[in-house]
Amino acid sequence: MIFSLVVYSAPHAGESAATAVRFARALVDQGHRLYRVFFYGDGVHSGSALAAPPQDEQDLLGQWQALYREHGVDLVVCIAAAQRRGVLSQSEAQRLERPAANLAEGFELGGLGQLADATAHSDRIVTFGGSA
Repeated sequence: MIFSLVVYSAPHAGESAATAVRFARALVDQGHRLYRVFFYGDGVHSGSALAAPPQDEQDLLGQWQALYREHGVDLVVCIAAAQRRGVLSQSEAQRLERPAANLAEGFELGGLGQLADATAHSDRIVTFGGSA
């Protein structure tokens, strides 16, 4: 079965983001295809390279990056929501004349068209967190 996920919650805001990464890992471990993970609203903070959770908390960024490295999972951060929240790729930081970029390795910026594409190519879409 082909799945896509939509993550609306920031990594530090409750359990939704942590549940999403555990669900993603369980999918690929059980042989399902994870077509795309789309981060929207506050979920875009999942793609920030500057996240530094305390030692007693999960490193969700590292877990998403492991899924990307090990299984090629497509990690797409909504560009509009990311810009609004200060999550920028190198090219966007330059275009917007900001002093630095912070989009983590393995993540890419994309638009809602990629969410629509995920819907068209997936058997199931599973969302985590509240609405944007």
